[in-house]
Amino acid sequence: MIELAEDNLQEIVNDNELVMVQYGATWCGNCKITKPKFKRLAGENENIKFVYVDAEKQPNSRSLAEVKNLPTFAGFKNGKLVNSISGNKPSIITDLLDEVTNN
Repeated sequence: MIELAEDNLQEIVNDNELVMVQYGATWCGNCKITKPKFKRLAGENENIKFVYVDAEKQPNSRSLAEVKNLPTFAGFKNGKLVNSISGNKPSIITDLLDEVTNN
């Protein structure tokens, strides 16, 4: 898993077939709770690029998905957004992962 240091998610999405993104913020407690699960999935799925985006510091990257609440998880395939889901239940991350890999 990489944490975005620059506002360049579009490049990562363009350069990788499958990308999973967690949008969060430093003040977001639920983001901190779900981040270890997201990181663990990254280790289990090495063929998928996992990216953590600080939604407040990376406005261009945030605009690639519909981010209304935090945390929001987004899945991209072949440069296109497959889906984005907000929430802190671990099942939404795995459901989105399944949707991205099976779509």
